[in-house]
Amino acid sequence: MSQNKTQGKSRTKSDGRNESVGPYENAEAAEAADGGPRPEPLRFFGTTWLAHDGGYAARRAAVAVGSLAAAVGACLLLRFAYQGLTIADASPFIGILVIVMFSVCSAIAFRKTWEGFSKRPVDRAREEQLRSLKGIGFIGSLVAYFLRSLTEAPGERLRRTEYETAVARYERRRTTRTGNPAARTTNRPKRPKRK
Repeated sequence: MSQNKTQGKSRTKSDGRNESVGPYENAEAAEAADGGPRPEPLRFFGTTWLAHDGGYAARRAAVAVGSLAAAVGACLLLRFAYQGLTIADASPFIGILVIVMFSVCSAIAFRKTWEGFSKRPVDRAREEQLRSLKGIGFIGSLVAYFLRSLTEAPGERLRRTEYETAVARYERRRTTRTGNPAARTTNRPKRPKRK
C-alpha cells in the first residue's frame, strides 16, 4: 500500500523543474508498517526480480518472445499501411514522410524506453509531452523491451539499486535509533549502578 503512494511523486528543483522521486527517496515513506522498505513491482514480473523466483526465467522468456512478436506484427501492419498508400496513388512525398515519421518516432521511443530502464526521468512534464511520440514509435519501445529482457527484467537494475540503498538506509537508521531495543547489542559490558 505504501509503495503505491510513493511511486508517482515528484519534487520541484531550485530551477523550477520537476524531478521524479523514486519510491525509496523519502525514508519515512519507505518504511512500511511491518518494518522496512518493500521491493517495487515491475510490469509482468511483480516482485519476482528480487530473488529470481516464482517463474522469473519463464516470465523473462515470455516478455522477450512477446515483445519481439509484437514488434514484427507491428512492422507487418505498417508495411500493409504503406502498400495502401501506394495502391491509393498517394504522392511519393507522403510515403517518404510516413517512413521518416515512424523511423524518427521509433528511435525516440527506443531511446527513452532504454533510458527508463536505468534511471528515473528527471522531468515528468517533458516525459508527458513525449508520450504521443512514443506512442507513434511503439516499435522502438517493443525492441527496447526485447533487448533488455535478454539480460534482465526490464528495469530490474534500477529497482534493485534503489531497493538495496533503501534497505541499507533503513538498517542504518534502525541501528542508530536510541530507543530501539532490537538494535542494542548484548555484548556491551553493563555499567555498575551508582549508589
